[in-house]
Amino acid sequence: MKLLSRKSKLTRTVAVSMASVLSLSALAACSQGEAQTDNTERVLRIGTLQGYGDDEWFRSQFTELFEFANPNIKIEIVPAVDSSMYRYSSEPYDPSKQPDPMEELKKMMQGDNPPDLVMMEFNNLSELVNENLLMPLDPLITADKFDTSKIVPTVLDGIKESSPDGKLYALAPLFSSSALFYNKKMFQDAGVAFPTDNMTWDQVFDLGRQLSGGEGENQKYGFSFTTYQGGDSFYEMQMYTQPLQLSYYDQTGDKMAVDSDSWENVWKKIVDLRKQKIIPGPPNWEAQPMKEPGPFDWDNFLSGRTAMAISSYYYINELINANKTAETNDKLDPIDWDVVTLPTHPEAPGIGGQIYLQGMMGINAKAQNDKDAWEFMKFVNGDDWARLKSRSQGTLVSNKEYLQPKEGMSYNIGAFYQLKPAPIQDEMEMYRKYPNIYMVQSIGQQKFQEVLDGKKEVRQALKEWQTEGDAMLQQMREDPNFQGGNWGEPGMPEPLPIDTEAKAEEAATEEAVEVTE
Repeated sequence: MKLLSRKSKLTRTVAVSMASVLSLSALAACSQGEAQTDNTERVLRIGTLQGYGDDEWFRSQFTELFEFANPNIKIEIVPAVDSSMYRYSSEPYDPSKQPDPMEELKKMMQGDNPPDLVMMEFNNLSELVNENLLMPLDPLITADKFDTSKIVPTVLDGIKESSPDGKLYALAPLFSSSALFYNKKMFQDAGVAFPTDNMTWDQVFDLGRQLSGGEGENQKYGFSFTTYQGGDSFYEMQMYTQPLQLSYYDQTGDKMAVDSDSWENVWKKIVDLRKQKIIPGPPNWEAQPMKEPGPFDWDNFLSGRTAMAISSYYYINELINANKTAETNDKLDPIDWDVVTLPTHPEAPGIGGQIYLQGMMGINAKAQNDKDAWEFMKFVNGDDWARLKSRSQGTLVSNKEYLQPKEGMSYNIGAFYQLKPAPIQDEMEMYRKYPNIYMVQSIGQQKFQEVLDGKKEVRQALKEWQTEGDAMLQQMREDPNFQGGNWGEPGMPEPLPIDTEAKAEEAATEEAVEVTE
């Protein structure tokens, strides 16, 4: 490696800095030419669900470039809930007593000094639209001829279809996504055709069945829900169930909803895949021989143990770095890989899991400065902003013209933006209601393991989880600080009475019939 002199380093630093300034200056000139010609001092208020006392990250992520291009516009960040106020509190943290950020945001949007623009989560959109709190964007888009054809389907179609009337009320400049990575060599060695975009889950599982085989250290798996070696199928199956909108709880959050045909089918599917060794389970450390771990042992895909695995866009960096390491290490083999869209369900075509829209924003119907709010939205969702932000390692820009494979490679980058996001359940609402809700999920994890061990049938395990979970939720409602225990020990709720259990079973059966129909 050639070392640079101190003078050379300084010259390079100055050059890079000047280039950045010139780029931003050009951006500012371009923006000012398109925006309002009025240079009077104005305030743009942006409401967020939560704040943490320091908005530096938010500004660097979303507002700094706009502020540079529009020095006469002062941006105020207004969180609906400021979590920093609890940082030094002497009172024990109790989620059940914390304000609901969504409810606080709605109050703020209708208050005396409302925010002009609001940042929201994907699952908040329909509620805000139903309550007429957001301004429709279609008239603004038409008037300004704002080109939405550049926005990837994952974002544009996902937002439109989540709106009750199919209109556009929000935009999101960034998103994160996952896809199905596959090892080309493993497919070629097995004489199996590569996976393709838009396959169903069953089609992918069938491919995985053809790639699985071997014993002990030589065991190969056809598919994995994750690249991580120590995964747990109970939690990993959420990738499979999210597009189906299956939940552990009913809509009230007061009762379990797992004793159903839908959950039975899911558990049977995953258990069957585990037993056939098509997907891996957690490693058995005790049975593994003592040896020096390899650099990729922690990763099922990099190590070549799995032919297909789901991971995020950021994982491409891991693959690039692994192959660079293999170039200088004879003990490591480079991986010839590509990527396709996540599998989908016939019941939910075009819907993928683990897709998250970032910076989703809309204009308050009661905005005092709706013009600057729209200018901000156009700017952040425009070409120049996307070009500068497209260098991110793990986040994708929504403008597809600036989505290119890393380092001049030729993988299928479209796999990350063809599917629409699945509705995301608000876990924080359950956490506020039941601070120890993880204990209910732990019951399910235990029951699932008992099925894997052959100790219980699937439906029996789900019925037990339904009954024990209902009892625990009831105990948590009576005592929010309930910490649990073992059956028959102090602190552990008793099972529901027989008649109550029968009624719960009957209700669950009726619900399952409705879902099936």
